[in-house]
Amino acid sequence: MKTRVLLIEDDLNITELVRYNLERADYKVNSVADGEEGLYLAAQDTPDVILLDWMLPNLSGLEICRQLRRNEETANVPIIMLTA
Repeated sequence: MKTRVLLIEDDLNITELVRYNLERADYKVNSVADGEEGLYLAAQDTPDVILLDWMLPNLSGLEICRQLRRNEETANVPIIMLTA
């Protein structure tokens, strides 16, 4: 079974670059450009790891991280923050 990565990133170029490299390394990548959608997907199908952009529109990566940590389903999922 492939490791499942949830990528929450609003920059399309970064998303494509990260997705391409992770998929070549045999990871299953699900990507979204919106923090609220990312929170929803993480709760519906808990990933093995989350790559989270720090600077997102509407809801910052830091706030998304806080919400993920408060949720029992995602509290222990590793999160790697991405930032420019």
